[in-house]
Amino acid sequence: MTNLADLINKRGGAMQTYTSSDAKREFGEVLIKSQLSPISVTRNGKPIAVIVSDAEYTKLRRQVLAAKLIDGEQSGDAGSLDIENIKLKAREKLGINT
Repeated sequence: MTNLADLINKRGGAMQTYTSSDAKREFGEVLIKSQLSPISVTRNGKPIAVIVSDAEYTKLRRQVLAAKLIDGEQSGDAGSLDIENIKLKAREKLGINT
């Protein structure tokens, strides 16, 4: 299944990397640079986050949604479409008691 991290990594090239301390100290610069390309943030040498522009995030979310729709169509299994059950599960997920 396609996810955002996979799409970001496929978008090409090495991302600029900041430690979490540097990203905090240079946050304004990180935000500006993230408008041009994703920025990787590390803590203790391990990647913990990627900062992307809102436009890039929206584009990636649309690509993930499109991939999931295609996967669903190709699976041929729509599953159960009981609207009351769907509403109940949504309420449970949101913590809404009726």
